[in-house]
Amino acid sequence: MQSSDLELSDLASKASCLDDYDPNAMSVTQARHYIQQFLSPVSETETVTLKDSLGRFLAKPVISGMNVPGHNNSAMDGFAFRHAEGGNPLKVIGTAFAGAPFTSEIPAGCCIKIMTGAVIPPTVDTVIMQEQTSTEGELVTLAKLPALGANIRLTGEDVAVGQTVLTPGHRIEPADMGLLASLGIGEIEVYRRLKVAFFSTGDELISVGKPLQPGQIYDSNRYSLWGVLEAIGVSVTDLGNVADDPAALEKTLLEAAFEYDVVITSGGVSVGEADFMKQLLAKHGQVLFWKINMKPGRPLAYGKIGIAHYFGLPGNPVSAMVTFYQFVQEALKTLMGAAHLATPSFQVKCVNAIKKATGRTEFQRGILFKEGETWKVKTTGEQGSGILSSMSRANCFIVLNEQTGALEAGTLVEVQPFHGVC
Repeated sequence: MQSSDLELSDLASKASCLDDYDPNAMSVTQARHYIQQFLSPVSETETVTLKDSLGRFLAKPVISGMNVPGHNNSAMDGFAFRHAEGGNPLKVIGTAFAGAPFTSEIPAGCCIKIMTGAVIPPTVDTVIMQEQTSTEGELVTLAKLPALGANIRLTGEDVAVGQTVLTPGHRIEPADMGLLASLGIGEIEVYRRLKVAFFSTGDELISVGKPLQPGQIYDSNRYSLWGVLEAIGVSVTDLGNVADDPAALEKTLLEAAFEYDVVITSGGVSVGEADFMKQLLAKHGQVLFWKINMKPGRPLAYGKIGIAHYFGLPGNPVSAMVTFYQFVQEALKTLMGAAHLATPSFQVKCVNAIKKATGRTEFQRGILFKEGETWKVKTTGEQGSGILSSMSRANCFIVLNEQTGALEAGTLVEVQPFHGVC
């Protein structure tokens, strides 16, 4: 059930409106739950060709108008025969090829040579592999009689006519493109691309390519955010770095909220930072400011500016990436129309000891690796929130919940792979 804008406004202005709502001590699970309550997919759709469909989310079900395969066919090269006659040598009277069926009668005591994919003639019912036969002249002898119906792919065995093969919210993968092509489908209806804009805030930030002055640092967040947004498949716009100037921030924020579905900022939402962003968000939107019981990435802002969703990430580069992966990525997929949101995770042994205090969920950067036949994980080393190289070296998060403390080497831990493990 979707929460109303009034409830979002209440949460933004009155923390006590719900018994379990505490913006100063929000768990990771609670934050995900609250965000999901205010999300619904974009409604606009578009038709795309198969070659342009990769990564898009289906807006309507795909129903097969045909059987696949469209006819009984051979699963391998061999001989097609009547099972009842397989105990005796059989005379070969012809050959069936894929795309060139054998159409003549097959008399009693006879068989045909058949290639993989070739149509099974109606008067035979079994295929034997060529390697399981011996041939002498025109006669074929079966080394062992296979089961009735062996090595035959049946009509509609893969997909039956009228079958729903893909449902709304399904993300199109390479195998889906082949499946759709096998049904003769060249176009599908998908949700339009989500439009996402982002910018960084901070006088100390400078774009790559310019010389650093004393006290300045290069703005890495814009490049990390560009990468993760591109990987998800949204339409991305980088609005650059905006200085801590109220007029410039207000102009950028309002123009972005008018034009885009989602606006993401990094910096300006932590305790002790310049209040410009918080003042603007309070003036123009309904925004929640949370202190998440997590490490790294404690500060997080979420809300609405007009009809645009807003996410305020920490300015720290590692914290920005962790909060994006744990909160924003799932939210964007919901807005894109995704039907399935669960982040894959599994348990493996961690080969090194882990330092941790109870009370917060930690997302330590880890490296999944295979040792013999067993998958294991190790940390990337020091886990300071300023060590951006730890994200570059890692291929997973080691997820340690609030109740977990320090762990000895060899302990089972939960891991979330960044991508398919290779």
